[in-house]
Amino acid sequence: MLTQEEDNKMRFRMIGAVGLVATVLLSACGEAATPTTAPVATATTSAASTAPTATTGSAAGGTATAPVAAAPTATTIVVGNAGASLLINGAGATFPVPIYTKWFAEYSNVDKDVRFNYQPIGSGAGIQQIQNQTVDFGGSDAPMTDAQLQQAKGGELFHIPTVSGAVVAIYNLPGASKGLKLDGETLANIYLGNITTWDDPAIVSQNSDMAAYLKGDIAVTERSDGSGTTNIFTSYLSAVSPEWKSSVGSGTAVKWPVGLGARGNAGVAGLVQQTPGGFGYVELAYAKQNNLPYAFMKNGAGEFTEPTIEATALAAEGVTIPDDLRVTIVNSSTAGSYPIAGFTYILVYKMQMDPAKGTGLANFLWWATHDGETLAKSLDYAPLSADMTQRVEAKIQALDCGGSPCYK
Repeated sequence: MLTQEEDNKMRFRMIGAVGLVATVLLSACGEAATPTTAPVATATTSAASTAPTATTGSAAGGTATAPVAAAPTATTIVVGNAGASLLINGAGATFPVPIYTKWFAEYSNVDKDVRFNYQPIGSGAGIQQIQNQTVDFGGSDAPMTDAQLQQAKGGELFHIPTVSGAVVAIYNLPGASKGLKLDGETLANIYLGNITTWDDPAIVSQNSDMAAYLKGDIAVTERSDGSGTTNIFTSYLSAVSPEWKSSVGSGTAVKWPVGLGARGNAGVAGLVQQTPGGFGYVELAYAKQNNLPYAFMKNGAGEFTEPTIEATALAAEGVTIPDDLRVTIVNSSTAGSYPIAGFTYILVYKMQMDPAKGTGLANFLWWATHDGETLAKSLDYAPLSADMTQRVEAKIQALDCGGSPCYK
């Protein structure tokens, strides 16, 4: 197990408004992880230059122009022993990076022959890379669509849920603390551009105890890259707002009616952190690690709930899970549940072309979804239920390495 000091070094630290550095130190032999700059598909101007603009759909169905913030450096996370004989490459979601980084480091003490290379470039890019077989596994918070699965070059793709997590609405109101209350309709109207100031009656009526801090314009921020976090967030908005569903919809990337775009959870967190009146959405761990207050959201049962681990886990209760494990769990009506939640998935081909890598990956997935689950709560994720774990076991056992099971 890592010491507290080593664990702290693995946490994200923000650099500037949209910087992302994942510092991961120490493997079993004491080697520092090697962060290298990963290619980013879409480049934007630097923070010092004029921000480009992106054409986005308006609430009325026309177009609106929203500036896009500078992209952060996508830092490849390389964890494991220098002498490891097996390198497993992955790319995709930033949502699970804190726990995946921890898992990679811990597992390198279990199997010293495995080394991991993960590019946190967003779920959309992770899906593309696994489709094109340029990585051994993809990371996505959004289940792939049927059309995306059909485009996969390596045949059948499995969705392996690893943990579930909460997406939270973060804000920067000087002097205010955690505890802003919002219902789904109000949240949707902020992102539709129908609510533009903090003292709007819809916000004040739900937060009379915070009225003194509800001043000024709302500086809306959203993800500019293809993101599973965005899929969870916009799936929730579509579930609670007919106007949002008809004019914007859901997906890993949408045409935002208003707002400033930033790449990655860390980019959004950094931008809100440095903008008085800022408002955005990130995975819970990023809010906590950056000491950003977040809203208590009204769930389908009519309760304002804090995004705790327990409330996140409750979101999956009572939901019918299909055989392929692709499922959305937003807007739960279960008492005590937090409504903006979702699973994050590792995407892996059933037929593994490289038996050595297939075995290494299958063994890691088994460890992660069993021993690794004990680390989830400390990083603000909800571990898999016993039922989901059994279903994941069946998927891992079905991974095929040249006619033989990969998991050994």
